[in-house]
Amino acid sequence: MSSNKIPVGILGATGSVGQKFIQLLIDHPDFEIAELAASERSAGKKYGDVVNWMMAMELPQNIAAMEVKNAADISLDCGLVFSGLDASVAGEIEEKYAQKGYTVVSNSKNHRFDTFVPLLIPEVNPGHLDLLSYQSFGEGKIVTNPNCSTIGMTMALKPLLDNFGLKTVNVVTMQAISGAGFPGLSGMSIVENVIPFIGGEEAKMESEPLKILGKAGENGVEPADITVNAQCNRVQVIDGHMESVQVSLKDKAEAQDIIEAWRSFKSEPQELELFYAPKNPIHYFAQPDYPQPRLHRNIEKGMAVSVGGLRPDKIFDFKFTVLSHNTVRGAAGGAILCAELMNKKGLIA
Repeated sequence: MSSNKIPVGILGATGSVGQKFIQLLIDHPDFEIAELAASERSAGKKYGDVVNWMMAMELPQNIAAMEVKNAADISLDCGLVFSGLDASVAGEIEEKYAQKGYTVVSNSKNHRFDTFVPLLIPEVNPGHLDLLSYQSFGEGKIVTNPNCSTIGMTMALKPLLDNFGLKTVNVVTMQAISGAGFPGLSGMSIVENVIPFIGGEEAKMESEPLKILGKAGENGVEPADITVNAQCNRVQVIDGHMESVQVSLKDKAEAQDIIEAWRSFKSEPQELELFYAPKNPIHYFAQPDYPQPRLHRNIEKGMAVSVGGLRPDKIFDFKFTVLSHNTVRGAAGGAILCAELMNKKGLIA
């Protein structure tokens, strides 16, 4: 272990999100993978012997040789854990880690609406980390990463809220296959097809932005006074969630004002020059047929949000398209950026 890096553990290390955590944490300047944990059936075995490695890189030998621990044993030799656990087990296990003094940064949904748990997008609501002082875990703490489809849209909404105010949002998503995890959908169900239903997704998109864009205080978060309506579809794209968004603003704005608000948007992660912080969180494209998943999902390590097609709307005020990388910005990369911000603020024991 490097003496100047923080040792970290990964819960759910054999799953798709856990693998992405490993891929993104290799050679990270601040964090070093010290522990891998998964279910009881993988415990005690070498990681390389139990994982169905799906990342577009060779599994490093030192990671393959690591012994997998039982995530439920709460016995990892580190202070910070990233959780990619399945929601069926994540809630109780993550809480036990926090109670034992670990800092938990979770990609799971279980604690997202706990009163004093930040639902964090570092560029959008970094001040919500103040909620940690009200948590009852002692030295331990829990921070959550929002749903993958929520993140890209909410990042695009933040500059509009700050500059013009927001009344209503309507969104129709075209979400990538990888958002379903591994093994995900069968080829017979998704090839040459669109599935106009993703269980629980619409409720997340309609509720999570209200907490993220709300005001945090000693009583938790007062939700933003915005109405969000969502329809969610699964499409046969491997990575990259695309969203067609319509908005009604409180104050009158011209299209160029909105574009300038997007292009000038920066926040604490950019000021602190965090490793996974995109230099420009939002990239606006003037071309009418941009953004596109194959062309734009990997901009700035997959951490930037791409926006295009801004134009007047006959029912709302404006409509536009948002694209974000669902397994990087929307999952492991977003969670790592949360931890980078916490580290800079001295919030990791």
